[in-house]
Amino acid sequence: MGRGRRPRNAFVALLAVAAMAVAPAATAEPVTVGLVGAISSTHWPIYIGLAKGYFAAEDLQPDLVFIQSSAALVQQLTGGSLDLALSTGLADPLRAIDKGSPIAIVRIEMQAPPYALLAKPAIKGWADLKGKTISIGGPKDITRIYLERMAVPNGLKSGDYDTVFAGATSARFSALQSGAVDAAILLPPFNFYAESAGFTNLGLTIDYAKELPFTGTVLGRAWASVRKATLDKVLSVNTKSMAWFSDPANRAEAIKIMVEASRLKEEDIARSYDFLHKNAFFETSGKISRTKLGALLNALKGLGDIGGSTDIDRFILPGVTELTD
Repeated sequence: MGRGRRPRNAFVALLAVAAMAVAPAATAEPVTVGLVGAISSTHWPIYIGLAKGYFAAEDLQPDLVFIQSSAALVQQLTGGSLDLALSTGLADPLRAIDKGSPIAIVRIEMQAPPYALLAKPAIKGWADLKGKTISIGGPKDITRIYLERMAVPNGLKSGDYDTVFAGATSARFSALQSGAVDAAILLPPFNFYAESAGFTNLGLTIDYAKELPFTGTVLGRAWASVRKATLDKVLSVNTKSMAWFSDPANRAEAIKIMVEASRLKEEDIARSYDFLHKNAFFETSGKISRTKLGALLNALKGLGDIGGSTDIDRFILPGVTELTD
């Protein structure tokens, strides 16, 4: 399998130049970081870390590798072609660890799912989705759980609609925009962009699955065992970046950073910032809640996706992962 797609926009190039100016290339330590899909709001802390010089200050040079789906990212992480993954969905890593993959979860990054279900303009309510096609991440993707959590209270059950799979939000948005599907589950800012274009917002996942954590930091155990100091620096940068995002005084600059990184409309990025900030999606303590991770493990166990014990200690990295109730 290939290493994935790297961002090639001018913003990233400028950041690379800035990083070299702050820390000489000879001392900057490369770290191969896997990310899912295209640049989206879930990646905000990473681009804050780049733009504010936090990575450079730690003599780190992140090599960002964009991969089409969370499942594919886990395969590459398991195979050792990635050092770690930032802001990746947690369901696929949990399944992989259950089946013996030598990876571990060290942090929860987004403590609730920020998705929305967007549908064609002619679709005005959930009843209109009967017999229609909805795009989600995959047959075992976390978006399947979110969709079912939303559909059942709104009178739809499995079999009332069809699903097609596209690993990343950007791909699902493209399918919705082209008319290839009737609805799609989307992350910010794509959901706001779709809504501005006239698509119908049928609801937010946070209203149906608030207790389920969404993304986290995942790494290879072998890499962590020999690069502990490097890992500590990456986690420190992530903590600084999330704290900076969470300070409302940084709103205008945070929006500017993501506009330049994603090349999406400023108004949609601004709505994304306000949405994420208002609902405190980013986990700023650096700790993993036993309650939240346990809720996700139990949900996966209920679907038959976890065959072994749901003991949280199986899925984390001792000595690195900090747990709280």
